Amino acid sequence: MSMSTPDWLEQAARRSAREPWTLGHAFERYRELEERTWEQLVEDLDCTEEQVQWLSLCRRPEREAFSEQVAQLAKRFEVDLRRLTRVLRRGQVMDALGQAGANGGGTGENSLLVAARDRSDKDETNS
Repeated sequence: MSMSTPDWLEQAARRSAREPWTLGHAFERYRELEERTWEQLVEDLDCTEEQVQWLSLCRRPEREAFSEQVAQLAKRFEVDLRRLTRVLRRGQVMDALGQAGANGGGTGENSLLVAARDRSDKDETNS
């Protein structure tokens, strides 16, 4: 990115992690799940720290238009679409599992295991 980095950008990007509607929050969630540092997130996205900071200030893609919106973000901020998608999807999957667990009374992982076990039990009785 050719523009000079504003003094406020780093601080704003850090603050964005506390706002659930921002990519900054999605990046923070990814870092927690993957036990990654900020520098490792930058590596995972294969871009500059400044690009991640600008992205952090953006609104998270909506589920209904996820692919289209991620593609727009990747193009606008010149980051790799596959890498950005992978980082954002990781948090979405874990959030979905957490919600499934909260709704079912157990952890998301346990719900997933029960569903997998139920499926394999059905497969065995049908054979």
